[in-house]
Amino acid sequence: MSAKPLPAVPYLKIPDTGDPYLEGHKCDVCGAIFLDARQVCAKCGAREQMRAIALSNTGKLYSWSIVYRSFPGIEVPYISAVVDLDDGATVKGNLINFEPDPANIAFDMPVEVTYGDALGRKDRDGNAYLSYFFQPRTR
Repeated sequence: MSAKPLPAVPYLKIPDTGDPYLEGHKCDVCGAIFLDARQVCAKCGAREQMRAIALSNTGKLYSWSIVYRSFPGIEVPYISAVVDLDDGATVKGNLINFEPDPANIAFDMPVEVTYGDALGRKDRDGNAYLSYFFQPRTR
């Protein structure tokens, strides 16, 4: 079993020293940010102008949905969210540490990225996964 967890998605980076972070790729021509590595900007078409950046850990809730039915072994209800990060990136994930009640959820609610165990999932060798989540901003 590995000493550190495996990233649940390719754009989650777990350095040997320092905190985990989400990696985006920013176009030096138009400033568009994408999660996956690419050679060409999907917004302006610039070639070979993409560079890797660490994404912001704070943002605002853009859209959300409460999920009441899911795959076996996935606890419901949970809040699936789309968040606009403060640096301009948009990321989808789950909103945690918050009651899944529509009366309590507000668009533009300040949130922060947090990192934790990927719901107990493990690979075939027993290695744990690290994932990212959103939670209401505490600072």
